[in-house]
Formats: sequence, structure tokens, C-alpha cells
Amino acid sequence: MAESLTFTNHSSRASIYEELFPQLEALLAGETDPVANLANAAAALREAFGFLWVGFYLVKGNELVLGPFQGPIACSRIGFGHGVCGTSWQRQETMIVPNVDEFPGHIACSSSSRSEIVVPIFGSDGSVIGVMDIDSDRLDDFSENDASNLETICNMLVRSSGL
Repeated sequence: MAESLTFTNHSSRASIYEELFPQLEALLAGETDPVANLANAAAALREAFGFLWVGFYLVKGNELVLGPFQGPIACSRIGFGHGVCGTSWQRQETMIVPNVDEFPGHIACSSSSRSEIVVPIFGSDGSVIGVMDIDSDRLDDFSENDASNLETICNMLVRSSGL
């Protein structure tokens, strides 16, 4: 297992994802524990892109419960359909929020958060088992390219951890 990640200096975000995928695959290889893999994925994404907050919420009953993350202290529980995370879970779709102050019902875990992307994680039975949540301290920091690449990473995590 690698102890650090390497990226080409001044790479585009798309190039960083391309460099991240094989390193993340190697990091996840042979480890089947979901908590370990989610924790390393959060750390890898934060290291690669310098996002404010990267983490996971896992479905427990009718709530999302905080899982492994990197960044400032976060909300512990989010209800179905509440905030960006709960809405992504409810709609079963990736949500990009360019300005969190303009999202009705946004749950402000950190006042530094300016934009957000939330990707649902689908289990082997097709149900949402959690979400990947990433916050940025910059407005309009996420694109469809991020959505596609983060969905790929969520699929990697499901395959490696048997979620």
C-alpha cells in the first residue's frame, strides 16, 4: 500500500482524477472493510483537491449518519429529504450546488462552505446506502466532470468493500 499520493503539479482537475483512479484502486485493493476504505477515499480526495470537507454519510433507518470524513467537525445526522445530502438520497441523484446559500433548506455544518456536491452511493440491491458529500470554500467549484468522476469513485468503493 502506498503511503502517499502523487500528482503532476499544475494539472487540471480532470487530469488529477485520471492520476487518482489507479492510486485509489491500489489503496483499496485487498481491503474489504468499508470504514477503512471510506476513510482512505475521503483522505485521498481531500489531499488531491484541497476541498474544505470530504466525507460520507451512511443510511441508518430514516437518517444519514456521519461516517468517515476529512475536514471540520460535521453534522452527525441528516434526515431523509433534508439539506443537500438528504435531498440527494431522496432523489437518488447527484446534486451540484453552486452556492449553498441559495439552496432551500441547506444545512450549514460549516459557515466556510460555499458550494457542495453530493453523490448517492448505491448498494448491490440498487438502494441508496449512503452519500459522498464534498464541500468547497469556493463558489461554483463543482462541475459535471466532478459528478461523473465521483460517481466512478463511489462505484469503486462499493466493489472493493462489498457495500
